[in-house]
Amino acid sequence: MPQTLSYEPGTRRFGRVNWLGFATLCKREILRFTNVWTQTLLAPLVTAGLFLMIFTIAIGPQRGDVMGVAFTTFIAPGILMMTVIQNAFANTSSSLMISKVQGNIVDTLMPPLSAAEVVLGFVVGGTARGTCVALALLAMFWGVLGIVPAAPLVTLAFVILGSAFMAALGLIAAIYSQKFDQMAAITNFIITPLAFLSGTFYSVEALPRGLYQVTHANPVFYLIDGARWGVIGVSDTHPATGFAVALGATMAAILAAWWLFRRGTRLKS
Repeated sequence: MPQTLSYEPGTRRFGRVNWLGFATLCKREILRFTNVWTQTLLAPLVTAGLFLMIFTIAIGPQRGDVMGVAFTTFIAPGILMMTVIQNAFANTSSSLMISKVQGNIVDTLMPPLSAAEVVLGFVVGGTARGTCVALALLAMFWGVLGIVPAAPLVTLAFVILGSAFMAALGLIAAIYSQKFDQMAAITNFIITPLAFLSGTFYSVEALPRGLYQVTHANPVFYLIDGARWGVIGVSDTHPATGFAVALGATMAAILAAWWLFRRGTRLKS
């Protein structure tokens, strides 16, 4: 007689972690942006290049050094991180939002994956896209500006943290959004201001006291400042402080996304 397998209540036949399902979800999320690389990788590169060129032409010749480095060199890491976080956010938010609108969210919820595996699968996809964009931009900075990262591992750490943080926020935004208009509002009125008003194009030391304190309450500021230290070796705050804040914000965002997925908020109704 064929032998039957029995499982204790509360256990899964795949074990504590469904590695195959998790890897498949990661692969799906990575293929989402690599299959349309001209839109997801090349377009951000062109946009960042235009930002750099416009600021260099319009302000660069008249602007003095900032924190001891040329203005163009100073803004390059800010443009890098701004582009990274925008693309990481877009990767997860668009993936989940499209699934909800098209009604195929069941393809994500029905497989034998835990809430943690689903969230981490999405986050891996967003982090991969952000990291690919960062590597392409660093290559462009080296070729055009001659900038070589002063601390490559620190730069990579902040890129990964920034990508993971915004990927988790993208999931949260997509969970609460019911249509693309709501998602666009979150992007335009929350994500974009957070990126632009976090020291991307200026040193926060030049801000009035009130804005200075508000900026230091923004986790994106520490991501941009940490990336700046990693790329050109200067920053407004100590990189260890920035890393601690960024790590805490990333863990909090991932836990919030996991809690929403576990409850099925606006996903199973």
